[in-house]
Amino acid sequence: MSALRLVINALGFQAAWLCGVGGAAAGRPWLGPAAALALVGWHALTATRPARELTGLLSVAALGTAWDSVSAAAGLIEYRGGAIVASAAPYWIAALWLAFATTLNVSLDWLRGRHALGALLGAVAGPFCYLAADTLGALRLVAMPGALLAQAAAWAVLLPLTVALAARFDGVATARPHAAVPTCV
Repeated sequence: MSALRLVINALGFQAAWLCGVGGAAAGRPWLGPAAALALVGWHALTATRPARELTGLLSVAALGTAWDSVSAAAGLIEYRGGAIVASAAPYWIAALWLAFATTLNVSLDWLRGRHALGALLGAVAGPFCYLAADTLGALRLVAMPGALLAQAAAWAVLLPLTVALAARFDGVATARPHAAVPTCV
C-alpha cells in the first residue's frame, strides 16, 4: 500500500471527524455526513473490490451507531443536533462511524491480529475522542467519569472487533500477508 494512500486516508478521516464534530457544534450537522461521503466515495473508487469493502464499511458503521444509540438511550451521552429518533445516535455520528471504517483496512490495518494492543488503544483513544467532542460542544458526556469509563470499556471491545470485521470484508488489500489472519467475526 502506498504511503500516499495511508496519508490521504488518515488525514481524510481527521477532516471528516472535524467536520462532523465541528458541524454538530455549530448547528450544521450535515457537514460531517458530507465530508464522510466524500471520503467513502474516494475510498470506494480506490478499492480493489469496492462492493466487498463497502459491505465492511456499512457493517462497522451499523455496529458503532448501535453502540452510540445505546449510550444515548442509557443517558450517557446527549448529542447536539441531527437526531432522527429521540434517544438514538444522530446521523452525523453514523457518518463518523462510516468515515472511521475507512481507516480499518488502510491506516489502522497494522492492528490486525494485535487484539490486546487494539483493546488498549481503543480504551484510551475512544473516550478521548468523545471528551474532545464534548469540549467542542457537539455532545455532552453525562455523569462523568462514568460516561468515560463506559466508553473506555466499550472501545476496548469495539476497536479489535471492528478491525476484525473490516478484515473479513477487506476490499482494499491486494496481497498483504496479514490479510488472511483468522477472525472471530
